Amino acid sequence: MIRITVIDREGKEHLLEAPTDMHMNVMELCKAYELAVKGTCGGMAMCSTCHVYILSDTKLPDMKPEEEDMLDQAFFVDSRSRLGCQLMISPEMDGLKVRLAPEED
Repeated sequence: MIRITVIDREGKEHLLEAPTDMHMNVMELCKAYELAVKGTCGGMAMCSTCHVYILSDTKLPDMKPEEEDMLDQAFFVDSRSRLGCQLMISPEMDGLKVRLAPEED
């Protein structure tokens, strides 16, 4: 198990324990803890309802073209933006800190 901190849209910090042996991603972890993440496309990088900002210096895998393309179309994107569905939980992510991006209207 690793720990990931998620800051919700109201600014409240949630320290989540995440298994590294279940092939979960950050979006699924947030949903498991009932945080306000829609994940409308089910983790296929076809929407941006799991958009997060990376707040820690945690080493993450590079973005794949599908994630880059989706973020090009999303709102509220900045240099820290990633799709939670594309961040597969691994032991190297221990200590990751993210903030949920504002929801699109």
